[in-house]
Amino acid sequence: MTNPMLQIANVRHALRQLGVQPTRAMGQNFLIDGTALATIVAAGEVDAETFVVEVGPGLGVLTWELVRCAGQVIAIELDSRLAARLRDEFAMHANLTIYQQDVLTVDVAQMTQGRAYRVVANLPYAITSPVLRLFLEAAHPPDLMTVLVQREVAQRICAVPGDMSVLAHAMQIRAVPELVAVVAPESFMPAPEVYSAVLRLRRRPAPLVDPQEEPGVMKVIKAGFLHARKQLGNSLASGLAAHGLQCDRAMVQELLRTCDIDPMRRAETLSIDEWVRVSRALTG
Repeated sequence: MTNPMLQIANVRHALRQLGVQPTRAMGQNFLIDGTALATIVAAGEVDAETFVVEVGPGLGVLTWELVRCAGQVIAIELDSRLAARLRDEFAMHANLTIYQQDVLTVDVAQMTQGRAYRVVANLPYAITSPVLRLFLEAAHPPDLMTVLVQREVAQRICAVPGDMSVLAHAMQIRAVPELVAVVAPESFMPAPEVYSAVLRLRRRPAPLVDPQEEPGVMKVIKAGFLHARKQLGNSLASGLAAHGLQCDRAMVQELLRTCDIDPMRRAETLSIDEWVRVSRALTG
């Protein structure tokens, strides 16, 4: 049976019935590309034993696939009209539970009841970073996250030293990222103004930074990126001051040398391990 929500006419009819006008603020761009949809499901490594959490199911194009191949699916939808429609459309699927809720208010551990799970979702662009951090930093994180996000965001998350960002460090501390595929604007209705990408984040067996140290390390990383285009030897002191850590320029330069980091380097070139060394030197 063909997924009915891949047909533009069906999407338009459903939206008219619900009185829903897709809005950029809510990230309501509905996927209508079967190839892209198949790529997401395959990248999510979903089978009959998988417990899946879907964020922002919308009209249910991805939900339609998930309930047919996953053991259990939880779908979290903010829009009450869409949530009600999903309950009607998927009433026969006992393996689907729909929550009409803001995902950023979800208690992940309570919702998943401590079971191993994976996140598979077409995320609203406006809340991509908060949603990724919500799950990866949860006390009970997923084994795998496979999400459709803005291409530039996926590229930033997958960056290597030389092109790092605060977001890349925050994600890579806990997960190994992979840009699986690029998805064109015409794969959606309405078409967004940017390209999207299928991003896969596989949870590391252990974070690269000790959880007790992570807040301090992230504070130092954010301080370093406050003036990202400047040399750390000249800019880190003011960045640290902005985050409540007093250290003058001469001290910063000496500290960087002690950590075997050239003060002429920029924040984007440092690895997570190097930031950990700086953080420890500051607090040691």
